[in-house]
Amino acid sequence: MFENHEIIFSNVKFYHQAPAPWELQGEAIILVYKFSKEWVEKHGQLPANLIGKFRGGLGYIMLVNYEKSPVGPYHELLIIPGKFRKSNKQAITKIYVDSEASTQNGRANWGIPKQTLPFIWEKNGSEDLICIKDGNKTVFSCDVKTWGIPFPTSTSFLPIDLEQTLNKIHFLTKPTGSGKAKFAKIKNLVVDPAYFPDISKLKPLLAVKIKPFRITFPKAFYGDKKL
Repeated sequence: MFENHEIIFSNVKFYHQAPAPWELQGEAIILVYKFSKEWVEKHGQLPANLIGKFRGGLGYIMLVNYEKSPVGPYHELLIIPGKFRKSNKQAITKIYVDSEASTQNGRANWGIPKQTLPFIWEKNGSEDLICIKDGNKTVFSCDVKTWGIPFPTSTSFLPIDLEQTLNKIHFLTKPTGSGKAKFAKIKNLVVDPAYFPDISKLKPLLAVKIKPFRITFPKAFYGDKKL
């Protein structure tokens, strides 16, 4: 872990600053969907600047256990519904992590709208038992079982090309990652739609667990075009 670098200024708490690029390692569960435009507009929890701009493409739900990162270990849940705008780039519309340092740096470095909530991520043989809560409320929980022979995968097969806008700043980021994947099945899925898009009635096209999982988030480019 890292030393405590918190600074208090004007009643705002700043955490350990970790500028891009980031090299991260751990394990990831990726669920691949083909969300409809109607579903994304109704359930995707889109920010105002993305409403009416969904263009289709593959969507991802990602659950990640980062064992190594510039801000220490943390867990993550996110949704990328697909592509947006005329640029056909993707966007993360909802994301939770259990590290405030990750939240602050993710917003500052890449415009990723992270929010902080506690995670429970336990192992039971070939299963991962994952639960995210806000007080007594269950935000998201599931069991994920993996099987089969591992095979190589990378962002060449599951590309991520992000265009995020946060606090009127425009961020363009293209992470690259790779690892060894096994097929996975998600069970006992519970989602609170007040917190996260409710995918509980949707069946993924593909579900994999990638371990080891390595991903690099480069420094973002900044755009000034009108959104």
